[in-house]
Amino acid sequence: MKIDMVCDDDIKPLQRQKVCVIGAGMAGLASARELRREGHDVTVLEQSGDVGGQWRYDPMTDGADPLGAAAAPVKVHGSMYASLRLISARETMGFTDFQFAPKDGRDGRRFPGHREVYLYLKDFCDAFGLMEFVRLNTSVVRVFLAPGPTRQWTVRSVDLGKSEEVEEAFDAVMVANGHYSQPRLPSIEGMEVWRGRQMHSHSYRVPEPFRDEVVVVVGCGASGKDIAMEVRRVAKEVHLVAKSMEEVAQELAKVLSKYSASLHLQPHVRTSVFCFPGSSHVDLQFSTWMQNEMIDPTTRQVERLCEDGRVVFGDGSTILADTIIYCTGFNYCFPFLDTEGAVTVDDNCVGPLFEHVFPPSLAPSLSFVGIPVKVFAPWFFEAQAKWVAQVLSGKRTLPPEVEMMRSVEEYYRAREAAGAPKNYTHDVSLFDTTALTTTHNLHDNRTLFMDEFGSKYCDFPGVEKWRYELLVSSLVNMFDNLETFRDEYQDSDSIRKGVEEWHLSAQQAQAAVVAVAPAATKEQLLGLLEKVE
Repeated sequence: MKIDMVCDDDIKPLQRQKVCVIGAGMAGLASARELRREGHDVTVLEQSGDVGGQWRYDPMTDGADPLGAAAAPVKVHGSMYASLRLISARETMGFTDFQFAPKDGRDGRRFPGHREVYLYLKDFCDAFGLMEFVRLNTSVVRVFLAPGPTRQWTVRSVDLGKSEEVEEAFDAVMVANGHYSQPRLPSIEGMEVWRGRQMHSHSYRVPEPFRDEVVVVVGCGASGKDIAMEVRRVAKEVHLVAKSMEEVAQELAKVLSKYSASLHLQPHVRTSVFCFPGSSHVDLQFSTWMQNEMIDPTTRQVERLCEDGRVVFGDGSTILADTIIYCTGFNYCFPFLDTEGAVTVDDNCVGPLFEHVFPPSLAPSLSFVGIPVKVFAPWFFEAQAKWVAQVLSGKRTLPPEVEMMRSVEEYYRAREAAGAPKNYTHDVSLFDTTALTTTHNLHDNRTLFMDEFGSKYCDFPGVEKWRYELLVSSLVNMFDNLETFRDEYQDSDSIRKGVEEWHLSAQQAQAAVVAVAPAATKEQLLGLLEKVE
């Protein structure tokens, strides 16, 4: 059964646009659904054989280029490793009207594995009948403005099964191809001559190939910590390299102490004092651990790589390693997009983009969905897509180009004044860390970027206070218990009540499906959970 996406009043859009959506991942599917709700003609181009984007696990890697250092795009799109589990609770994810609730026979954990997200997106796609608008195994080769008085886009794509190129004209293009495919690599002296194996986390899938090896993991983000702790189980030694003590944070204190025989830290500590609001007891424990480990605050990260296999750190210490895994993030990459310089990517800043969505000189016919990080996904992508769809239909208008450009420049100046690196331009930050000390009044104390965006541009419902509290609670638990936070947690009364109501809402959605489909079998109906608005 599919959900009817026609508005109750059946009012046709003021303007019906022919729109191309690039990518059928979380952001692309959100875009397709909102465009259809506005009555637009939609074509979604997806290069892989199914929807889901990065959440569609691909065990294949590019053995010829494990670093992903070749010219973009990478040959293998997927970057998911087999053991990956969410670090955000499922209750904080999901579309506003299609909840990410547990389903019988599936991974019902609060922090499920990647396959559960993929199945959820498949359910969403089926529920809203989006597959009929998706062309799978279709790679976008070039997108450019067609010559002529009317602003239209030419999209050149190739059917990977037939190797036939096709050119089509569209009124608008929404770019939603994600940003977790093209590896972002550091520049380290000797990388080109080092005799060991070097790879980016993009090419990591399982730990077994690293059995009995000495492995260096560069980067202490979520994937770096996950991979280091997993590889530690089979490797001889794992050396985890951090660029700053802020990156290390408190959550590593326990695991580094617990696995000190096989897991080692090679940090570059900044001279600034590390402090995380609201966690003084952990700060004390972390500081004590640092003193016991005698970490030199002048220590740098990897200084150079030697041809004989040695890795030299900033303090002069060396190890002989077999493999280096760079968990150093990803680059925004749009090799197909030709805007003649109107949109560029400079040090991972995609711009200029008004509110991270519209390039002022090409708006509204060109837009980007899914650029910001540290947002509730897919909630925020849904809000972005709704805004774009309504602007294209004429229900909403954008400011004049000069005002949009002024807003972008003011945003850049504010970020620079705050000391934010350019490559963090799209890190909109879910919350001010000072809010961690006042979770009981979080929603009142801080109007989040997401809520401001949703209410200002598309009358989008705000995120409930209990969800924010759950997010903060999960993060604090992760800082305290990196190994167990996904499975061991204690909810406050307000979180518990919110989760109970959330589950009840999902049950009511299932009951509504039963009511509108009396001819369906019970077994069929069990597969229709959440498939009503």
